[in-house]
Amino acid sequence: MKLYQLLGLVWLAFFSHFCVQAAETGTLSAELEPLRPFLATTWRGSLSESQGKQSIDVAQWRRALNGTAINIVHSVNNGEYGGETMLFWDKEQQSLIYYYFTTAGFYTQGTMKYDAATKRLIAEEVVKGNVDGITKVRSISKIEDGKLITSAEYLQKGSWVKGHSAVYLEDKNATIQFK
Repeated sequence: MKLYQLLGLVWLAFFSHFCVQAAETGTLSAELEPLRPFLATTWRGSLSESQGKQSIDVAQWRRALNGTAINIVHSVNNGEYGGETMLFWDKEQQSLIYYYFTTAGFYTQGTMKYDAATKRLIAEEVVKGNVDGITKVRSISKIEDGKLITSAEYLQKGSWVKGHSAVYLEDKNATIQFK
């Protein structure tokens, strides 16, 4: 009997792994397809904040809602801060739209476009409820030489200021944590 249980567990582990892989490599809507290189990877990077503060960010991009959306989850400093994004194609606006919700109690709504010529993601978002006076964010992300490179700037108290930047590497052992 124990042999059958062991075989059952091995089959379940294999099937679970296959299902996760299929979810990440499954179909995406045509508008999301350029973002496939970002998927199915756990990224770990050191954030450089404008105040000189260093923080470690772990992010995962996943296929969601049968390939009609992308879910991005991240945590900074083992759950000190984190957020979750849902990105999808809005047919009415003919644009990639996303909502980002944070553990700090604010959220953003933005648009994103993929520039095929430069292979960059360009995002602009409106921030709601940020206590530091940040009302807008502009950011650029790209994958180059196996690295995810990001930079951002913030509209804070009426002026554009340099925001965070990071270089992420794939880290299969990194985990998303929330406190």
